[in-house]
Amino acid sequence: MAIHDYDGETRLKLEALRALPDPIFVLTESGRYAAIIGGNDRGLYHDGSCLVDFTLYDVLPEAKADWFLGEIRRTLAEDRLRVVEYTLAAADVTGLSGAEGPEGELWFEGRIQPMRYRVDGERAVAWLASNITARHDLEVRLRQLSETDALTGLPNRRLFLARLDEMLCDYDPERSNIALLILDIDRFKTINDRHGHFEGDRVIQTVTRVCGERIKRRDLLARLGGEEFAMLLYDTTPSQALMVAERLCRTVAEQRIRLECGATISTTVSIGVSAATAQRRRAHELLSDADAALYRAKRSGRNRVALSGDETIDQRAPRRLGRAD
Repeated sequence: MAIHDYDGETRLKLEALRALPDPIFVLTESGRYAAIIGGNDRGLYHDGSCLVDFTLYDVLPEAKADWFLGEIRRTLAEDRLRVVEYTLAAADVTGLSGAEGPEGELWFEGRIQPMRYRVDGERAVAWLASNITARHDLEVRLRQLSETDALTGLPNRRLFLARLDEMLCDYDPERSNIALLILDIDRFKTINDRHGHFEGDRVIQTVTRVCGERIKRRDLLARLGGEEFAMLLYDTTPSQALMVAERLCRTVAEQRIRLECGATISTTVSIGVSAATAQRRRAHELLSDADAALYRAKRSGRNRVALSGDETIDQRAPRRLGRAD
């Protein structure tokens, strides 16, 4: 029937549905696109009318089709409105590539509602898709800002502790090694008092740069606060971690940092090292052990490394370099 064949109220409802900026997909239990309504905003959506009468498996990669079909059947089984978030790009959908619409991977919120009546003998859902890419990107950016130190661009204390907890949850003392380093810039208050906080920031940035360049890519360097930093070393034994710390101490001591005022200064770091064991495998235990070792290194004269439970090592004496990157 043409739209003019309906009564006035029905025509109004049909026109309203067709004018919806967000698309509604009528999808059957077998995964067939029975109808597509709305979705006229080409800045946010592609024209999906070509999908009608095709199945999810006709137009989507198998893994994505499996996911969509699973959500449809779960919604029908629970007989309630469900809300999901997912990614999809025009390139994922056969027939949409090159069509007018947004480019790249998009994020959607899907509101899936079971329909009261069967469609061509099948149970079906109405799937309202809303493009939330801008909101998602903003959330990602805000999360990055909340987990990143503004001065150095390194992960902050919050993210570091989260990663440490994740690693320790998977820690198996028979199969893996986890080491933790806490670094502190020696006599940093003197640098700030003598040259000012702006130059102190330059020192912090230099130290983090040279340390970051000398650890493995999968290891994690973070700023805990002020002039204190932490390193999380994957697959690293206590003796290897000690050698990494020794190398970092020497590297920092060799740097000549040119300040904005034209002066050149050098600085050193002290480092405390701890490692997870079957008996000590909680984040606060590793941090406490490394912190205690750090202060032992400080008390012993600075520019030194201390391994939790062992004697302090003077970094001013030549020593063998640590593990290779």
